[in-house]
Amino acid sequence: MDAAIQSLFDQAQRIVFLTGAGVSTASGIPDFRSANGLYTKNKNAEYYLSHRYFESDPDGFYQYCKQNLYFPDAKPNVIHEKQAALTRQDRATVITQNIDNLYERANTKYLVDFHGNLYHVYCEKCGRDVDWHDYLKDRIHQGCGGALRPDIVLYDEGIKQDSISRSLAAMQAADLVVIVGTSMVVYPFAGLLEYANPQAKILAINQQKLNLPVKFTMIQDDAVKFFDQLQVPNDPS
Repeated sequence: MDAAIQSLFDQAQRIVFLTGAGVSTASGIPDFRSANGLYTKNKNAEYYLSHRYFESDPDGFYQYCKQNLYFPDAKPNVIHEKQAALTRQDRATVITQNIDNLYERANTKYLVDFHGNLYHVYCEKCGRDVDWHDYLKDRIHQGCGGALRPDIVLYDEGIKQDSISRSLAAMQAADLVVIVGTSMVVYPFAGLLEYANPQAKILAINQQKLNLPVKFTMIQDDAVKFFDQLQVPNDPS
């Protein structure tokens, strides 16, 4: 670990991690846009994950989600764990595009699930929350007969206002922004950079070189290796 980079993390008091699918690949969850990604292997994937498809073919949407998105045996890796530890020190917020629940499992204190969470399931008819295990057995709510759905942002749906508000507040207060495992091409998530505190240092840790509209330091490396080497103080608890 470069001493200057370690020092950035040591001194920062308001870190924001902007993260994407590359954080969870080490946990065995496929990403979306790489050579073997979900979207690459299936050109219709964006349609299958759209609100239009959810409405027009609810059974097809349900089967697609079950077969391609749920990995309940996946466990948080060192990237999740180190970032979560920094949030528990009240020094960091994670804003993630991931919907896989791994940050929750890593006990992340300050977290914005920008695109929602597959493991939060609710009934569209009565509005009640339902255990995700029940959803994987049947897409119909046994309580009222309504349709169940995961609380994720589908294509042609808007981001929740609470997620936007919390993300903007974190970005405007940040003294260090760290981009991990995302190419920052999906909007509106990518647009969060435009709201970063002008004084904040910006790092990008990614296997592929990124092209961003802001001044930043590129660390072209495996994020697992980077976070394995990053020194994070023990939890205050």
